[in-house]
Formats: sequence, structure tokens, C-alpha cells
Amino acid sequence: MSLPIPKYWLTCTLMLCLTTNIATADNDWRVWRGPNANNVAAEGETPPVKWSKSQNIHWKAAIPGRGHSSPIVVNDRVLISTADEEKQVQSVVCFDRATGRQLWKTDVNQGDFAPKIHQKNTHASPTLASNGEMVFAVFPQFDRIQLTALDLEGKQKWQIKAGGYLPLAYQFGYAPSPLLYQGTVIVTSEYEKNGFIAAFDQQTGREVWRINRPEKMNFSPPIVARIAGRDQMLLSGNAKVASFDPQTGRVLWSAPAMWIVSCGTMVWDRDLVFTSGGFPLKGTMAVKADGSGKIVWTNRVKCYEQSMLAYKGYLYAVDDNGIAYCWNAQTGKEQWKSRLGGKVSSSPVLANGNIYLSNEQGKTFVFRANPDQFELLAENQLGDECFATPALCGNQIFHRAAIRESGNRQEFLYCIGK
Repeated sequence: MSLPIPKYWLTCTLMLCLTTNIATADNDWRVWRGPNANNVAAEGETPPVKWSKSQNIHWKAAIPGRGHSSPIVVNDRVLISTADEEKQVQSVVCFDRATGRQLWKTDVNQGDFAPKIHQKNTHASPTLASNGEMVFAVFPQFDRIQLTALDLEGKQKWQIKAGGYLPLAYQFGYAPSPLLYQGTVIVTSEYEKNGFIAAFDQQTGREVWRINRPEKMNFSPPIVARIAGRDQMLLSGNAKVASFDPQTGRVLWSAPAMWIVSCGTMVWDRDLVFTSGGFPLKGTMAVKADGSGKIVWTNRVKCYEQSMLAYKGYLYAVDDNGIAYCWNAQTGKEQWKSRLGGKVSSSPVLANGNIYLSNEQGKTFVFRANPDQFELLAENQLGDECFATPALCGNQIFHRAAIRESGNRQEFLYCIGK
């Protein structure tokens, strides 16, 4: 693990140390859900608890276009996807991690935007993924999902049609982020026609495996976890909680779910996996991941768009209406619940024992991961709109938010640090 990143306002000598540290960091936030796939920052990370427009803002950079994807952090760079809805252009933008200066912007798709999506969705909602040398971007087009590979200088290495995309009954748009696993990039698209999960070689884009999915709608991205002695690719939706072999796509086990559609990424604690859904029924459930498919506990809390967070034997969640919960992960016993306020679409992240959660109005709540009681530490306002989950890395928070002024909307990427 790398040493904590020094404060940026120190001497040039410390700036040199900073540059060296970033270049060799092994805890970059390179994919959705972070370095350990659980939205928990590396041990020893101590990002700020409090900030405002004039406090603990290291830099602020304008993002062209609109999107709900999270930023990723790769070595000395911060990358994010975005879309110009008027010109119908989907792009990847790269910023200097130390200064916030835009280094490059690569347009990867033009035209063929879906004619209709949900008002809370965008044409750039999937988070990018990087293996440290390349960046993988997934964007929806009119009838297909495009997968593009760039190098860290923004040069396109390859681009393919990953598969079909044809929502019929509910034209809400696309959301799942790409998943990296052992030299492959895994893409999912679950709609009424041409649904699939497929893995592609990271270097060439060559298809490694593909499975067809039921003709039903779903928005959850898969995640790989080491549970019960093997790697399992977990995915909720299509009325099931399911586990797949990430090397082949073969189904390992499944259990019936209370809903057809879910949006969040599954989480786990020891031998249990957890998921929540909301259409047509709502609820949260825990399932044994040993192959038995045994449902251990359920409740009626709906965490629909958000993913949950498992930490030290407890499950933390915030529902659509901004109510925070803590449950005993193994038994489902409610430890506490507390109203934060405001609608919520982003997911909680954790660093140094503190949970960070932003609502749709741009307010970020910080509270302790304390199963004994709800303990609010701070409420921080930046902008007036936030749907993206932040990235925590190098004692910093990389936060995407928008500001509306005089009828105009502008997105910004913030680097929050002491």
C-alpha cells in the first residue's frame, strides 16, 4: 500500500513526492466500486469529512456535456465519460489529477442516440473501467451497445459492437458499467430483445464468451467476488439472484428474487450475498452463495437505483427516499434507520470508517459506519444536482455534480482534499 499523499500546498519537494506517489499507487479507483469491488477505499485513506465551495476544494474542472457515470482514477489521471445530447456525441474526458487541467477529450460515438430515455438517466451513465494501461468505455447507441478501448493518451485502440440494445416496453435507457476480469472486459445488456452478457479480450476486442439473457428488462451491472472458495460473477435481476463463472459465463447457481428489475450492484459478507430491487415488488434479500441458493432473510426496503455497502459484518443502505439503514448482515436484524433527506440515486462509499452518500440535490452526508447508532458527521453542499457516485483515492474525493444558473446547466468534476 502506498503512503498517504502529501498536501498539495506544501513545497515543490513535496509536490515531487506527490507525483512519484501517484505514479506508483496500487489503490487507484480504476473501475466501478473501486479497487476491491465493494465501494470501500483502501486502508489508511483519510479524505475530508467536511467541505464547501471555499473549503477543502483542491480543484474544480468543467465537464463538457452531461452524464451520470462516476470518475475513475488511473495513476496521475482522472477520467470520466460524458455525452453532448444536442450534437449526439459520446466522449471520454481526461483530467490531470494534480491540477484538474483537461488533458484530452476523445469522441468515440456520434449520432444514433436513443430517441427516448428516463428523465433521470443520461446517454453516458456507465462508469469507465481501466486496467492501468487502457480505458474501456461502454455507450448505448440506437440498437446496439458499443465497446471502445482507448490508451491513456486518448487514442482509440479498437471499437466493437458488443451486442444488441432494444428496449421496448420501457425506454429508460442504459446503465450497466463494464467489468474487468483476468484479461477480459465483460459487458451486459438485458432488454426484451437481444439481451446478452459477453466477455471480450482487453487487448484485441475478440469475443471470449457470450450468453443470451431472458427477454426481460434489467439495469444491474455484474460484479466478481471471491466467495465460497471460488470467483463468482454476481448479478441480480430477471426475477433471480444469480452467480456465474466469470471465465465462461456458465450459471453456477440461482435463487428466486421478489422482483424482475433491479439497478444496484450486488454486495457480499462472508458466505452471503445481498441485493435489493423494486419492480414490480420491492425488497432486500440475503442469499447463501455456497450453491444452495438458500434465502437467509428478506425485508421490504427498496434500494432500487443505489447499491448497498457491506462492512465488518453489517449492511448499510440508503433507499430511494433518503432513509439510511443498518442491518446485521448475517441475520437481517435492523440496527437503526435514520432519514437523511432528499431523493437518492448515487451509492454510498466508505473511507476511514465513514460513509459518504450524496442526494440528487447535491448534498453529501457523511456518517459513521457504526452499527450501534446513527452518527451524522457532516452535511456538505456542492452544486445543486448529483447522481454520480464519487471515487475515493489518495486521501481525496473525486466528485461529479452540476450547477444550474440562469437556466443553464454545467457539470463539474471536483477534487476534494485537505
